[in-house]
Parts: sequence; C-alpha cells; structure tokens
Amino acid sequence: MEQMEDSSLRQRIYRVIFGTDTPAGRLFDLVLIYAILLSVAAVMLDSVAWVADNFHTYLYGLEWFFTVLFTIEYILRVYSSPRPFAYIRSFYGVIDLLAILPTYLGIFVTDVNYLLILRLLRVLRIFRILKLVRYLTEANVLLRSMLKARRKILIFFMSVLVLSTVFGSLMFVVEGPQNGFSSIPKSIYWTIVTITTVGYGDIVPQTMFGQVISAMAMLTGYSIIAVPTGILTAELSYEMQRERIGRLCRHCNRGGHEEDAAYCRLCGGELAPPKEAA
Repeated sequence: MEQMEDSSLRQRIYRVIFGTDTPAGRLFDLVLIYAILLSVAAVMLDSVAWVADNFHTYLYGLEWFFTVLFTIEYILRVYSSPRPFAYIRSFYGVIDLLAILPTYLGIFVTDVNYLLILRLLRVLRIFRILKLVRYLTEANVLLRSMLKARRKILIFFMSVLVLSTVFGSLMFVVEGPQNGFSSIPKSIYWTIVTITTVGYGDIVPQTMFGQVISAMAMLTGYSIIAVPTGILTAELSYEMQRERIGRLCRHCNRGGHEEDAAYCRLCGGELAPPKEAA
C-alpha cells in the first residue's frame, strides 16, 4: 500500500515538474522562470561595487533563498524522474546541479588566497540562465540540430586550424620577430584573428610578401565564414521538417502540420497539443 502511495506521489510530482499539460505544471514552470531570472539579476547586481556595498546582506539572503529553492527542485526532479541517473547525467541535470553547487562550495572556500575561486563560483551561478532552455521548444530543436551537425562542424574547425597553422608558419618565416611575429603560436593567433575578420590590429605585417599572405588569409576568411552557418541551417531545416511530418492529425491521420497549428489543414479537425520536451 505504501509503495502504491509513493508511486502515485512520484507520478503527481513528475506531472507538475516535467509536464506542461496541467495548470499546476504551467504555474510551476512560470514561477521557476521568474525565479531563474531574479536569481541571475541578483548575481549581476552583486558584481556592481556600490550595489554590493549597500545591499550585500539582502543579495546574500536572496542568493541562499534561490539556492534552497533550486535545491528542492533538483531533489524533486531526481526523485520523480523514471530514470534518475539518466537525468543526473543529462544536459539539464548537469545545468541544474551547476545552478546550486557554487553556493554550497562557497561555504568551504574561506581563505583569502582563494578569492579567485570564490569569484569563479559566483560567476558559475549564471548557469542558472541555461535552465530556461528547458522551457523553449525551439531550443530543443536547435540543440538536436547542433548535436547532429557536430561532426561536420568539428571537421570544419579542424580544417580552419590547419589553414591557420599554414598561414601562421608562413607569416613567422616572412615577417619574423622584428615585426611582431615572435613565434609560430603568436602568428597562428594573428591568422585566426584575420580569418575570422576580427582584426584587432595589435600585429600588422610590414613586408610586401607578408601583406600578400595576409590578403590571402582575409579572402579565405570571407570564403569560409558562412560554412558552419550553412551546415547548421541544413540540420535545422531537417529537424523542423521532421517535426511537421511527425505531428499527425488524430482524425485523418495526416502529417505535415506546423508547430503552432491548432486545426488540421486537410480535414479541419482539432489537433492535439505538441508534446513538450521533459
């Protein structure tokens, strides 16, 4: 009997925390979104000197309030999840843990020598903003697209790294330390800055051959800068098309409906709401 009650409680908690098809679930998501935004705002304000000097006590209290709130949420997610360990290892599970861990670690880091670590822990709290990704359906499509395109993008970046190494080595030989190209790694840094069309201007080629090589690097940058965008756009288009095809009408069993469509474009029947990602 107790096991049945425990199972029923877990299911109710799961529907509220992971689901969005009930009023309680929608209210929970809304409250959590506001809590995330307020907690991130508190972290940002705490980095402003005059605000921290005058309102540090209040910001510190807010920090612990949000930490306790997110800790309860994390525990409930682990408790109600059908596969707790899978959730803990998932992207959202790691982000949820990062949202609460820095505050607790800050208790044990009290030595003055560890002020830099304390600053890092405070900044890590900004990861809470990534918790908002869970509530954006479009973000899930983007994440899937990036995951599928990761090999192509990795190959692209490796190719850019090879080109940067070649151009950097040439610039090191042609320009040399007297013109700021003091080492091959620094020359590769200059090449990456040039290829990405950033152009800080801290290192500038002086010789004619160096300027020719830099012009070739610039043209190469303009030629390849759109490649990763094209790869990701293709994957996004595929994912969006798959979502439209996968959404079937329960009346005529036809697919190809848009994400925000309320009625079937063929028979006019009412469509079921799209499933939200847990």
